[in-house]
Order: sequence, then C-alpha cells, then structure tokens
Amino acid sequence: MSDSYRFPDGFLWGAATSAYQIEGSPAADGAGRSIWHRFSHTPGNTWLDQTGDVACDHYRRYKEDVALMKEIGLNAYRFSIAWGRVFPQGTGMVNRKGLDFYSRLVDELLRNGVKPNVTLYHWDLPEALDDRGGWLNPDIAEWFGNYAQTMFDALGDRVKMWATLNEPWVVTDGGYLHGGLAPGHANLFEAPVATHNLLRAHGTAVQRFRASSAAADGQIGIVVNLEPKTPASDSPEDIAATKRSDAYMNRQYLEPVFRGRYPSEMKEIFGEAWSDWPDADMRLIRQPIDFLGINYYTRKVERFSAERLPLRIEPVPQEHAWTTQTEWEVYPRALTQLLRGVKESYGDIPLYICENGAAFDDPPKAIDGKVEDPQRVEYYKRHLRAAHDAIRGGVDLRGYFAWSLLDNYEWSGGYSKRFGIVHVDYETQARTIKTSGRYYASVIASNGEVLSK
Repeated sequence: MSDSYRFPDGFLWGAATSAYQIEGSPAADGAGRSIWHRFSHTPGNTWLDQTGDVACDHYRRYKEDVALMKEIGLNAYRFSIAWGRVFPQGTGMVNRKGLDFYSRLVDELLRNGVKPNVTLYHWDLPEALDDRGGWLNPDIAEWFGNYAQTMFDALGDRVKMWATLNEPWVVTDGGYLHGGLAPGHANLFEAPVATHNLLRAHGTAVQRFRASSAAADGQIGIVVNLEPKTPASDSPEDIAATKRSDAYMNRQYLEPVFRGRYPSEMKEIFGEAWSDWPDADMRLIRQPIDFLGINYYTRKVERFSAERLPLRIEPVPQEHAWTTQTEWEVYPRALTQLLRGVKESYGDIPLYICENGAAFDDPPKAIDGKVEDPQRVEYYKRHLRAAHDAIRGGVDLRGYFAWSLLDNYEWSGGYSKRFGIVHVDYETQARTIKTSGRYYASVIASNGEVLSK
C-alpha cells in the first residue's frame, strides 16, 4: 500500500460556520429574531450570559472573511442561512434585504473561487415560529418547505450544494429533551415529536428541491453528527446500553432517511412517549438524497447505568486519553471506522465530512501577529490521515470541512471555547490565521501530500 496521502482530484477542501455563531446583527435590515436570540438573552442560559448579538460581525465583514478563505486556499465554504433574515415571521413576506445579504455572500465566494455549500437550518428557528409551537407543530414541515423553496429559487443558479438540516439530534436532545440549548425545553414526550417533525421538514425540502430548477445541476443532502459507540465490557447490559446509545444518537436519523423506519430501540428508550408514525410520513422522510454530510468530533465508550434515564447509559472516561477543551477524547481511528461503517450499512452514497475540529486553550489575543496552536495542527493531521485511510478502504469521501473557519459563539458556551483556524479578537474583531490555518493551507496546496511528513 502506498504511504501517500494525496486526495482524489476535485476533492472539496473547506471550512464551516453557522449563521448565529458568526453573523451578529440579529435584527439588522428587518430580520426576525431567532430562538437563540431569546435563549441567550435569558439570564442564566449561557456562559456569562453572552449572546450572539455581535459574534464575529460577519454580517458586515463578510468580504474580509472571504478574503481569508482565499488566502488559506479553501475551494468550498459551508455556511447556514438564518431563516429569520429571509422570513422575519418564519412564513409570509420575504425580507428582500436579508435575502440580498446571502446573494452578495454567494457572489463574493464565487468571485474568489470558493464553492458555496448552504445549510438551510443550523438551529436558529425564527422566534415567531417558536411562538406557534416550533418543531412541535406538524405544520412546520410546510413552513420549512416554503422557506427552502424560496432559497432554491433565489440562489439555486449559483449554489450547487445544499443541506436541509444540521445535526437534528442536537436540536432535539439539547432543545427538547434536556433543555441546555434553545428553545430550552426538557420534556420526554416532546423530544420524539421534534425529531419526527425535523425529519418531515427535511423530506419536504428535498421534494421541493427536486421540483425546482436548482435540481438541474445541484445536489441536496442532510448533515448528521455521528459518534461511534463502544461497550465498556462484554457484559450483556453494557452491550445493550451501547446499542441504545447508537440507536438514539446515530441510527435515529440514518434509518428513517435511508430505510424509512426508526430503530426498534426507540420504543424501548422512550416508552409511552414514543409514537408509531404513519407510513406516509416515513415515505416522505425517505426521499432519495444525493449525499450524506457527517460531523465527527469524538467517540464514546458506554456502560449500563440504571439511574440515567431514559437511555440507561453513561460514558466511561478513558484513562490517559488526549482530550480537547470540551473534554472530548481525540480518537481519529474512529473516524475511519465510522466512514467505513456508513458505507457498509447504507451503500455507496457520496460522503462529506462537514464538521471536524477541536477547541483548545488559545490566547485571547494574537502575539506579534501570530497565534500558535500546535495541538490543533496535530489534531487536523491525524484526522485528515484517518479520512484518507477511509478513502483507501473504498469509501466515496468527496470533501472535508474544518470546524470552524473562525473562533465564534459556541451556543450556551458563549465565547469560552475557540474552534477556529482563524483567531478572532472579540474586542477589536481583528482576524489572524492561526498556525493550524497555515497548516491546513499547506494540506490544501499539496492536496494532502504534506500529511505524509
């Protein structure tokens, strides 16, 4: 076997962001506020009560940020649309100024040789729709479909890669089951409903895409966060607990999209809170997609725990493991295993790594115009090698998006964690490409060959 890490020709080398985490100006030019605006402005919900009101000021500085992408050598950029910028009430009248912002951003990307990859929903539901039930209201599938169709019609002549949802598991687990993320609910009965309506919205958007002119030379998929699960022992209890964990976090979203059914373990997990959904809903969810986006950060070793309801599982910390600032174990080998496992389970659908990255203890300010982050350099080297190992094993992996382009607002963590390959001084908004960004640039320039060193 060759020891070369050269990636296939045409491979997408990108970085990713999301609207609420970087844009700032949440109510500018007629935009409607989101559930994250309300959640972050409620005292006690976020680190130091920090909000995304300014974030990285990308709404006003997008040209500067696109110039950074060009300097690094990115040929793709994954970003999300703030639904409320386009539809201030979530439905009804379009806010032309909000739509124009994204049109200008797309044009700027294309002028600089960067392919836009658009995610329609990255957690920032319009506040007005949350007031109508949000993801608990079955009508939201049509609301989302109408919004998606508006975006396909407006940008589909230039945007060729679309994702419906980003990490629906996080939306449901954090927003409706445990309450640590917007909209802040903690209700066993709400979580399955939110999941099902998210997936119905996904299916509706895919249908609208197929009927639009954007489908002529465009592609659509969904982005899920996947986390390989390993039992802590060979005991039947630990093995069963691990299967529940895998069903809940991973297969709960893959099985409906690819096979039109939920994992059998969901009934065991949720008990009377789980419903048997109509066949028509499952057919809607199982729309053919063009690619699957995967966000990978870590793996989990799991064991049985009778106290931890509803899953009855708990993670087992690994001794001597390298961990990030978020206490996630760094385990690149699991990325290779994950990509191969998806191929084995769901066939040869094209895959993209849509998020992969780490938070480390970076300085708040650049020193002599530099930000050294050697741990992140090593993190990217190991994970990019792992991604290439999957390609060697026959996986149809077509792109990699580093998380994140910029240090940004990390949801309930506020500005406490820095994931960027570009440092942001939040006081001055000055940008500095970190050592990891320079290293990633060398990977891109060599199409991976530098990973052999």
